[in-house]
Amino acid sequence: MNFIQRILSLLGVVAVCGLLVFASQLPKSEDKKNENDYNVYALDMPSNLNFAGEPVPIDQSDVYERMDRELLVNTYWQSNGLLLIKRSQKYFPIIEPILKHYGIPDDFKYLAVIESGLTQASSPAGAKGFWQILAGTGRELGLEVNKNVDERYHIEKATEAACKYLLKSREKLGSWTLAAAGYNGGNNGMKRRLEEQKVSSYYDLLLGQETGRYVFRIIAVKEILCNTEKYGFNYNDKHLYKLPETYEVTVDSPVTNFTDFGIKYGMTYKELKQENPWLRERHLNNKSRKEYLIKVLKK
Repeated sequence: MNFIQRILSLLGVVAVCGLLVFASQLPKSEDKKNENDYNVYALDMPSNLNFAGEPVPIDQSDVYERMDRELLVNTYWQSNGLLLIKRSQKYFPIIEPILKHYGIPDDFKYLAVIESGLTQASSPAGAKGFWQILAGTGRELGLEVNKNVDERYHIEKATEAACKYLLKSREKLGSWTLAAAGYNGGNNGMKRRLEEQKVSSYYDLLLGQETGRYVFRIIAVKEILCNTEKYGFNYNDKHLYKLPETYEVTVDSPVTNFTDFGIKYGMTYKELKQENPWLRERHLNNKSRKEYLIKVLKK
């Protein structure tokens, strides 16, 4: 660099510094943001976080950071958050009394939220329904699972099956928090890791990413859905989803065509399948003459 270039370079630095000093001396009103600007805020950590009454040890730095991550991710995924709020108003009234009947803490309804988003989801591993139950596990828990009828898609029966599994998990692993983790990582896998690492708490375990985030995600969703206004979600009752009114009819014989069956009750085939997603084909075999309860719309 020659002499003239050096002088010009120095003059440029001086000019930039002068602009910065000038900017710093502007009146404060010039710095104030417009109230309508979009802003992203850090979140204060709630002091009373717990799962099923079991405290989250946020005084541990890694636990604090992992909890903070899930609160941030789920708060600022606003579209998903609103959908979960809307669906929870529709489906929690079905799930809550079943959990209570089996003595399962109410917080486990949020496990279903993070498993499926309260939709009849299907995973690459073959898990189905709100509670993401595998076929073999479903059969072990008393569900009928085949091409014609798959009760993993039956909200009430799948919730009962999940309750049975969680009761076994609690007995085997010793806490509700570990039972929740076991729903994702497997009861045997969680038991083995507890023994290998010689600890008794989920929060003291070193786990893979999915299971390591799992309980924190449940707690974050619980916190947000219980405090929607605090986390910036605005809606009215008219925005929430609602279940249509239905009643049940007993069927103890084969059904050859569900389109015709639906018409008999003033329903389209689509409406019939929406209310009974566990009916997987256009007909019902039922060679054993088993009694099924099929929901039909009140017209």
